[in-house]
Amino acid sequence: MQLIEHVAEMTALARSWRSQGLTVGVVPTMGCLHDGHLSLMRLARERCDRVVVTLFVNPLQFGPNEDFAAYPRQQRLDCQLAEEQGADVVFAPDSRELYPEGFQTTVKAGELAKGLCGASRPGHFDGVVTVVTKLLLLTCADVAVFGEKDFQQLTVIRHLVADLHLPVEIVGAPIVREPDGLAMSSRNKYLQGEMRQEALCLYRAITEARRLALATPPPAAADILEVVRQIVAERGGALDYAVIVDERNLREVPAVDGHSRLILAARIGGVVRLIDNARLLPDHA
Repeated sequence: MQLIEHVAEMTALARSWRSQGLTVGVVPTMGCLHDGHLSLMRLARERCDRVVVTLFVNPLQFGPNEDFAAYPRQQRLDCQLAEEQGADVVFAPDSRELYPEGFQTTVKAGELAKGLCGASRPGHFDGVVTVVTKLLLLTCADVAVFGEKDFQQLTVIRHLVADLHLPVEIVGAPIVREPDGLAMSSRNKYLQGEMRQEALCLYRAITEARRLALATPPPAAADILEVVRQIVAERGGALDYAVIVDERNLREVPAVDGHSRLILAARIGGVVRLIDNARLLPDHA
């Protein structure tokens, strides 16, 4: 496996692969890899001849009071983990490589980025779509794999690729959870002491929402959300938002059907912001 830190080297290698007729899968990450990331790499490995894992903590997607400086970084371990999953390249540029002096052109996310996380993190998704566009182009990606944990991000990126006619297939991979249900996240490293148990409020709210959605007839979405809010509050979480949306367009819905997804975000211990989501009815519903 190669570690590449420079844009010119990454571009040259990706173009050589393309000239040989090889397909390229890319797994964009901000590092601090966990089993959820590794599942994305395995999926990319199954689908493509070459796999690139990117490690880049993107400053454009962090607000002024967010955790950019403190975001966990572990490049040596991340490279080892990526190699074990069959990655051919870890692309780990620094900010000066992707945003050199004089950089001024960005990509702007649209309506899908305005609600949910976008409402409390202005400019976040503009930073996401800018860096994702650059990474897809630099790696000559045929396939890019993203996790469903950040479902809004996945939806925004799918529209980015469609709207700009980028020749890349975007693949969404299921959320990977701890044995007790907590969605795997690099920010789980911040959870200390009782905060780890408090963090389960998101999954417990999802579990109860799914149970309620299976009732005949199912409660209105507003009634399910009231129960979700109660569970999060009772277990110590500070809810940022909880909504039930049509997963195809992220619009809030009044009633649950086979396309309904609960999406929520909460602060644990008043500090650690976690997100989670789940489709409320089985695929056949």
